[in-house]
Amino acid sequence: MKIGCVREIKPQGFRVGLTPAATHEAVAHGHNVLIESGAGTGSGFSDADYTAAGARIAPDAATVWTEAEMVVKVKEPQAIERAMLRPGQLLFTYLHLAPDPAQTADLVKSGATCIAYETVTDRNGGLPLLAPMSEVAGRLAPQVGAWALQKANGGRGVLMGGVPGVRPANVVIIGGGVVGTAAARVATGMGAHVTVLDRSIPRLSYLDDVFMGRLTTRYSDRAATAELVAAADMVIGAVLIPGAAAPKLVTRSMLKTMKPGAVLVDVAIDQGGCFETSHATTHQDPIYEVEGILHYCVANMPGAVARTATQALGNATLPFVLALADKGWRQACADDPHLLAGLNVHAGQITYPAVGAALGLPAITGAEALAL
Repeated sequence: MKIGCVREIKPQGFRVGLTPAATHEAVAHGHNVLIESGAGTGSGFSDADYTAAGARIAPDAATVWTEAEMVVKVKEPQAIERAMLRPGQLLFTYLHLAPDPAQTADLVKSGATCIAYETVTDRNGGLPLLAPMSEVAGRLAPQVGAWALQKANGGRGVLMGGVPGVRPANVVIIGGGVVGTAAARVATGMGAHVTVLDRSIPRLSYLDDVFMGRLTTRYSDRAATAELVAAADMVIGAVLIPGAAAPKLVTRSMLKTMKPGAVLVDVAIDQGGCFETSHATTHQDPIYEVEGILHYCVANMPGAVARTATQALGNATLPFVLALADKGWRQACADDPHLLAGLNVHAGQITYPAVGAALGLPAITGAEALAL
């Protein structure tokens, strides 16, 4: 198969879909790899690195989109890229379609087969291609939140760990999954007082055991959320419903109860955000203020640490890239129901029911798509 990889054009999209190591593996499997010139620069990989791995360097993105049978990316294709998709072409990347009707419409119109990293599952019910970026974003969340808390950046002027005689920052994490656990690990390491909200008692029990009393766990309901948000210096939104829009768990009215200069970090922004007042921002202009509360809602948080993030993502995606290339998407998905769960669009139809439900559009199942 001819596998293509283009430079990410979403603002501050410094990651790349294929590393030189992944390229080397694909070439060893007998595939041709076409890399857009400069695609790996943001992650510290040169064209020479890819050439040494056996790839051919394309002069521009159009060449890759025209020639490749499968295009491997990181972020969702932008409008100019979606216009280059063609019927029968395979796209493998993050899509996050539920809050994005324009992208969904374009992908459906293209006739391409689109597999989303974020809905591929594993035998334990996890999301193996989302987990590495969730881990990165979770570890970044307290770090960027601490920066926003500094007075010079508009925050309350609170130090995460406090000092002797002065209390540490009060950090509330909504969601105890991969993002929430990673955020809790860093926030507790910084010395903050951390509370994690979740609706799974087994998950709260797990966190209590793992952190050995170094954080507080609370069952997540409206009353508990309102109480904790009002007392927080920082709130990290870390909730996820696979393939669907994130629920709005912190309302605008709650902001009025918070301390001026407190910080919200919405890691769920790729799925629409879990704060009512969230809208996507960029690394270049990451923060805005609503009701005196700072919002950090960067939709590409792992891009800030592109080299680490690219390598982590590449480790996770490589087995699936090889399966798709070796077998073709149809056989690979037929053989692996977890990969089939990643199929979001095929042959002009939405093939992930949660996306259809979120957008009010008809959808078929992945199994039905295999029969088309």
